Amino acid sequence: MYHISLILFLISGCVLVHTFLIYPITLFGATTVTPNTQPSYVRNFPSVALIIAAYNEEGVIDQKIENSLELDYPTNRLNITVFSDASDDATDEIVKSYSDQGITLERIEGRVGKTECQNRIAEAVDEDIIIFSDANSMYEPDAVKKLVRSFTSNVGCVVGELRYRNNSDVEGESLYWQFESWIKRMESQFNSLISGNGSIYAVRAESYISQPPDAISDFTEPLSILQNGQTVKYAPTAVAWEDTETDIENELSRRIRIITRSWNSIVRYPDLLNPFLRPRIAYQLWSHKILRWLSPVFLVGVAIFNITLVIITSSIFYSIFLAGQILFYSLAVGGFLSEKDYLKHRTITHVPFYFVQANYGMLRGLINFIQGSNVVVWDTSDR
Repeated sequence: MYHISLILFLISGCVLVHTFLIYPITLFGATTVTPNTQPSYVRNFPSVALIIAAYNEEGVIDQKIENSLELDYPTNRLNITVFSDASDDATDEIVKSYSDQGITLERIEGRVGKTECQNRIAEAVDEDIIIFSDANSMYEPDAVKKLVRSFTSNVGCVVGELRYRNNSDVEGESLYWQFESWIKRMESQFNSLISGNGSIYAVRAESYISQPPDAISDFTEPLSILQNGQTVKYAPTAVAWEDTETDIENELSRRIRIITRSWNSIVRYPDLLNPFLRPRIAYQLWSHKILRWLSPVFLVGVAIFNITLVIITSSIFYSIFLAGQILFYSLAVGGFLSEKDYLKHRTITHVPFYFVQANYGMLRGLINFIQGSNVVVWDTSDR
């Protein structure tokens, strides 16, 4: 019993240490010896189609269009299209009011979901580069230029950086994205990015591959491009801004939806997960995605086998480690209470709470995948 518990405790702990610590360290170590060259601005601007996803976005769509019209890119080389996935609010009417400024509305009936809408619009446009954006993502004026300049000969997709405003309510999400953005910078230098960002990513039109309607397109499109032998790069200075979700319930629902769709998507790329076929990509996918999504399982394993080891041994190490876990989860409870306004909000409690909540969302997404469920359409949250 002791040896089995110890082995499972160590395996669970080592997996967690690897995905949250060792993997970032190996990326950092590899990239310190790799020159980080940035391509210069292009002189001949390629034509760009900015595709904005919208479903019931009457609250932000006018702001997004105004933001898009202010982009620092030649107007005769930029086509701005909003697709409406059968919106039933005032979204379509607002978009139509900008038709005299060159904004195109493409209404798609039947509520087919974001990915299928993107497939249809991508097939219809004639521009060289396609940029996909969400309606609540506000771009810096030079964001399009900085996406475009990162397309070198073998690059099929370029991903920009999503940042959250300081007044965002879900503070832990903002901190999480700072960590994720740092990892993406390292991955891009190390080899290639392995996922996109629905808020701001660009695809060379000739490289675009239609995705199944139930796929999470900003994840599977880069994977499909990698599968075809091209690379995906990160443009950290091409910035989009968003607010986080207004409350923890919306953030939890979003994470469950994303993880559910991600699990259903990743199983379609077994060759990229094979370390003998694509060793670098496989290392990135297993370390950054698969093991990260499984982290709630390993967190439960660490807790259960730690308790078991405390019961069956007299080692002070296991007792101290268990006490540390109890303290961490107590802080998470404090973060939950602060969200409910029972305690004053403090980062020291909110970050552990966000970590626990995020892992709960990943566990729910894993369960959905195991049960064979998936998500195709999305609802606009109350931002």
